[in-house]
Amino acid sequence: MDDDRLDAGVLGVPLGTRATLVQFSTAFCAPCRATRQVLRAVAAGEPGVAHVELDAESHLELVRRLDVRSTPTVLVLAADGRVVTRASGVPRRTQVVAAVDRAADARSV
Repeated sequence: MDDDRLDAGVLGVPLGTRATLVQFSTAFCAPCRATRQVLRAVAAGEPGVAHVELDAESHLELVRRLDVRSTPTVLVLAADGRVVTRASGVPRRTQVVAAVDRAADARSV
């Protein structure tokens, strides 16, 4: 998956200049709502960070391609669309901020 990249055409929104938080959710997923709140807060407070939430059922091809097995699943993308971090479940804000920092550092690699 290291060579896998996502772009604005796939996600439907522009990538963040530092990082993009991609959240796979489903309609009746209670943890997805909590994850949405955490990711939105980080994106609002961190310059250059975008958040996009995708309905897993509506994006089955992408779910299969990325091997998403549960919701919520969060992918943190570097500015060039490379997946640098992935996690399932509700993240803590500190974990997300640390992942954003890693993604921002990855663009210079």
